[in-house]
Amino acid sequence: MIGTTIPTPLYPTYESRFGFGSTTTTVLFAVYAGGVILALVLGGRLSDAVGRRPMLFAGIVFSLASAVVFAIGTAEWMLFVARVLSGLSAGIFTATGTVAVLENAPEQRRSLASALATAANIGGLGLGMLLAGAVATVTPWPLRAPYVVHAVLLVIAGVALLAVRDSVTPDRSRIRLQLPGIPPESRGVFAASAVGAVVGFAVCGLYSSVAPNFMGKVLGVESPFVVGVVVFALFGASAAAQIVLRGLADRTLIVIGALALAAGMGVLVWSLLATSLALLVGSSILAGIGQGLLFMTGLRAITGATDASRRTEATTSYFVLAYLSISIPAIGAGLLAAGIGLVAAGVVFALVVAVVSLIGLTAARRFTA
Repeated sequence: MIGTTIPTPLYPTYESRFGFGSTTTTVLFAVYAGGVILALVLGGRLSDAVGRRPMLFAGIVFSLASAVVFAIGTAEWMLFVARVLSGLSAGIFTATGTVAVLENAPEQRRSLASALATAANIGGLGLGMLLAGAVATVTPWPLRAPYVVHAVLLVIAGVALLAVRDSVTPDRSRIRLQLPGIPPESRGVFAASAVGAVVGFAVCGLYSSVAPNFMGKVLGVESPFVVGVVVFALFGASAAAQIVLRGLADRTLIVIGALALAAGMGVLVWSLLATSLALLVGSSILAGIGQGLLFMTGLRAITGATDASRRTEATTSYFVLAYLSISIPAIGAGLLAAGIGLVAAGVVFALVVAVVSLIGLTAARRFTA
């Protein structure tokens, strides 16, 4: 998952190198989400037929290919190809990696394994930004060195994967598409969880695609490392909150998550109007806590309310919704910024997210107390 966000702190450098603006940056982010959704639909059940390890190896290969294309990228179109490859890898690990972690965990540690698996998805995204920002700052090859480091990590992961137990007996007759669907027994809780998934991932998209431009053009922050730290704060807080607070009741987590996300958007508006980097970091942390709790609790509630035979179908729908939310609002924010400016667009986006988050509190009663 680290490789999927390596470009984020490098976007200002890419913009200078290739001469594109914030709209192209948000589209680059969106095509990655398209690759994730494609992998979820085409490969969501493929690991049931070919085994977990072959699918995870495929994810590593896609990620390596993405790193290579990014590292040698000399034209704008190559960035789009690399982003799609990265999305395909992330989609495979989102679906198959999560299942593999749970299957390899001892029965008495399943709750921790589930929290670690979902936190690894989000935490990996944050670590990618931190890695890219640090490597780009200390080397003279900011648009190549981060991908070389990532490629080395992928080789290590591939070797380590050889030791992972595969609990699936390959059966080619089970090859089929994993079309999204919402089983009747979980439609109520799915609808309640969808609000948090939409606003939470919309915020992730905003910080990953638009925030670097804001820091560069409004705050004058050009350092890839600083950009990486600010956006990492969001994903790091999300992962930490999911692990630390996983023992609380679902209804409590939904309330805390919605309030934290709304508060984070309030601080974001303050940071935009005051052009304050410190406030922007604070908004990242609050928003990350809210996003992490809303996403984790929604996924947990949906899997708990769905019959075991249809859980993959339901969770695929949840992830597809999340990745649509990470891309479409980000594109909208990018287009709005081109028309009314980065600050005004950020204020509008933050206010909408805050209002929707608070409205989502009305659905908290659908979750277990």
